[in-house]
Amino acid sequence: MTLPPLSEALLKRNANAKSYQRGEQYYQQRAVRSLSQRGQVLFATVEGSQSNDYQVSIRFERNEITSAQCTCPYDFDGWCKHIVATLLTCIRQSAKLEERPTLEDMLDCLDEIQTQQLIQELVADDLGLLDKIEYYVNRLAGTTLHSQASFFQEQGYSAPTSPLPTIDVAPYRRQVRQILRDAVRALEEGWEDEAIPSELYELIDEAREFTEKGDGHNAIAILEAITDACVDNWQEIEEYGADNDDVAQILNGIWTEAILITELTSSEKATLKENLESWQNLWDADFATSLEALRQGWDYPPLQRILQGEIRGVWEGETPHYANNLTLIRLKILEQQKRYSEYLYLAQAEGQTEQFLIMLAQLNRIDEVMELADQKLTGMEEAFALAQVLLGQGSTYEALEIAKRGLILPGDRNYELANWTSKLAEDLDETDIALAAKIKAFQAKPNFIDYQKIETLALEDWAILKEDLLDYLRSYEGWGSGIDKAKVNIFLHEGLVSDAIAVVDKKAGYYYDSDLVRQVMDSAISEYPDWVIENAKRRAEDIMDAKKAEYYRVAVEWLQKAKAAYSQAGKQADWSAYRTRIMETHVRKYKLIGLLKEI
Repeated sequence: MTLPPLSEALLKRNANAKSYQRGEQYYQQRAVRSLSQRGQVLFATVEGSQSNDYQVSIRFERNEITSAQCTCPYDFDGWCKHIVATLLTCIRQSAKLEERPTLEDMLDCLDEIQTQQLIQELVADDLGLLDKIEYYVNRLAGTTLHSQASFFQEQGYSAPTSPLPTIDVAPYRRQVRQILRDAVRALEEGWEDEAIPSELYELIDEAREFTEKGDGHNAIAILEAITDACVDNWQEIEEYGADNDDVAQILNGIWTEAILITELTSSEKATLKENLESWQNLWDADFATSLEALRQGWDYPPLQRILQGEIRGVWEGETPHYANNLTLIRLKILEQQKRYSEYLYLAQAEGQTEQFLIMLAQLNRIDEVMELADQKLTGMEEAFALAQVLLGQGSTYEALEIAKRGLILPGDRNYELANWTSKLAEDLDETDIALAAKIKAFQAKPNFIDYQKIETLALEDWAILKEDLLDYLRSYEGWGSGIDKAKVNIFLHEGLVSDAIAVVDKKAGYYYDSDLVRQVMDSAISEYPDWVIENAKRRAEDIMDAKKAEYYRVAVEWLQKAKAAYSQAGKQADWSAYRTRIMETHVRKYKLIGLLKEI
């Protein structure tokens, strides 16, 4: 299988300068000890600086790298040096890449008995695999049972009447305990900065999968195991600054849903209430939403009145902080159960405008949507969500109308909504609307692509509009190298070299986007050679004076720009004098002197 297009420029875009330079050194030192391809994944073993081997895996799809991971502790700014070294080996020594079969291909060669023998031998070599296998077997067994129940219901037969067996939750308890212990060890050894590992969130999400299938009993059993294990084992990781707020919030939401989809006996409710209150106190957590769901259920009289069409709020007295979350979970369940009238009653009573209008649209009650939109839409996000649903329903002009309204409402999605509106308007040959929306997108986040699109849409109005956009760009104070890149590309496209210089001239130091500065220098060298000379010299001297040996090659690249500008200005003698001076100044920096002799 062929690899996606790889280039050193791609590596430089995805790794910072230091990681790229160290990756280059690792490549030169032949640190990549093995390199193989299995399907759409590259695997490599790279020797580390502390005599440790690190495992690199790089996945790709449709000629693009989708993920690049390494077992080293680096997690700061782009790809690590081991990933860089791996890909440099692919680029420069492709013959070292060994194509090997995927796991699927290998397992396809085995029959059922051979597969069992393989698993038994692997467990004999690593007993820790046994717990993982038990965990996945329980999970897959639960999935199979529910798939069977769904099949019976879809075929119009009664589902089996015997209750589904409760999943064995012991592996979940062990998983939580092991995850937290591994996290403490990683923190002690300085391998991780994040106190709470992603594996814990992934494990919690297992319970959500059961609620999505409508299996509340098994979801509750898993949640009890995970919550109890978290409370029992949290103290050690808490000492390293682990805050349980996010974990408890996620658990609270899944608990609420599991409770509301499950028929619980009075005894089960009492036990669950006691457990939730105990965990809440011991863990200093907030399980108020799930406790309220347990108290109210679906038979709570104020809720019942709403579900029967009496549009009044659920809450008597002050609305609690968790009211919105509880309502959204109820709405999700009502939609899953296709109880659409009750959904609309509850959404309207609880002020869930976005959900109310979207459900009307999904029910194809478009006239009602358009009639109510003016008085009910109050935010850009609501309008955007509704417009997308209308478009999905085939109501394209109505979607465009709602999107236009959204652009004048308050919100934080100006760029996304404006671009979406412009594309839809253009598809409908509404050029004026497409142009106005694209201008709003450009004003929200200036970029070269939108600038060119505005030029295409503006036609004869472009000359005047261009000057307005350029003035806006000069005064735009947005932060980030992406904005600077947009400004530079647009100014250079229009031949406004002095404006491009103004963008990068105020940025000093070797940490700034060097590719962007070089781009401006290349365009400015004929008209502003003195600026190139002074700017390139300053950047090179910053590196040399700071004794940043790992960046000396970058300093020399800046000096090569200065040399070209000296030549363009007819000042070769000045260049020779400057070169002599810096070599005398830095005569003891042997690595730097060796590089300077090359220019």
